[in-house]
Amino acid sequence: MRAFQLVGWRQPPELREVPVPEPGPGQVLVKVAGAGACHSDLHIMQAPEPLPGFTNPPFTLGHENAGRVERLGPGVTGFEPGDPVIVYGSWGCGICANCRRGQENYCQNLGGEGPGLRGGHDGGMAEYLLVPAARYLIPLGSLDPRQAAPLSDAGLTGYHAVKRSLHLLGPGSTAVVIGAGGLGQMTIQILRALSAATTVVAVDTDAGKLETAQRLGAEEALLSGDEAIARIRDMTEQQGAQLVLDMVGMDATLRMAARVARVLGHLTIVGLGGGALPVDFSSPPHECSVASPYWGSLTELMDVITLAQQGKIKVLVEQFPLQRADEAYQLLHDGRIQGRAVITPHA
Repeated sequence: MRAFQLVGWRQPPELREVPVPEPGPGQVLVKVAGAGACHSDLHIMQAPEPLPGFTNPPFTLGHENAGRVERLGPGVTGFEPGDPVIVYGSWGCGICANCRRGQENYCQNLGGEGPGLRGGHDGGMAEYLLVPAARYLIPLGSLDPRQAAPLSDAGLTGYHAVKRSLHLLGPGSTAVVIGAGGLGQMTIQILRALSAATTVVAVDTDAGKLETAQRLGAEEALLSGDEAIARIRDMTEQQGAQLVLDMVGMDATLRMAARVARVLGHLTIVGLGGGALPVDFSSPPHECSVASPYWGSLTELMDVITLAQQGKIKVLVEQFPLQRADEAYQLLHDGRIQGRAVITPHA
């Protein structure tokens, strides 16, 4: 089968021929319909040295995966060949306290391994993906796996980031989403679905992405800069927003996040931009909670799929066949993907 693999650190990925894996006891082979291209993949490709927890290349990229069950390993029940499924991407040990609560993203033993990420597991940018346990599969029902694939990361990450702060939101509250790319677009919709009374503000450097953010439910769409900060401060009577979600994570966006957050609010760092948040006695504001969540739980992904099935959230997708995966990543790097790029190995 064909697979888009990282072949060496600081080397461009290559499309290679690799054997089709055979599912062992408890495992499931999935025929991949869609594999999302994510900014975190770019960080892996551009890493100047081997990343902690990663085995050495080659390994197949792709941690946002959906498709149809191809073959079941011995002992697997609950699924049949042909079933449309989405793959939960953070694979834990299954026996630590966090895993037993369904929070495999915070596994105490493996630290959130997954396909195309840490642990040496091949990802889904291939014609087939070997999933180590059936518990990582969630039925998609009538959802198209090619459209649904980004829900497993962009949808889940945004949902988890918002859900932890829901007690701060409600009538009169404000949530600021810095970065209106694919991840930010999903998060705006999730804010609308979970807290309809909250005023959602999108901030970005790209006017086109801000237009998309407004179509998806943002009441305000502001070009990044001092004027945006002043507008948010004015909107909130100089108090700042209850929730600020930085989907970029660069130095400039983190400085902005600290300036528009409020006392007793939440500042949530989602993006992997490599920036650092300046912290002193008065910034971020007093008792403003700062967190950097990682993906979400299995049960939260089930919630995300339900929201998509109900039509409350949708993914804006640009599809690319497997042989154009490198092009998709270049467009992503250049900021020219309006939603999420999805690789479709069987297109």
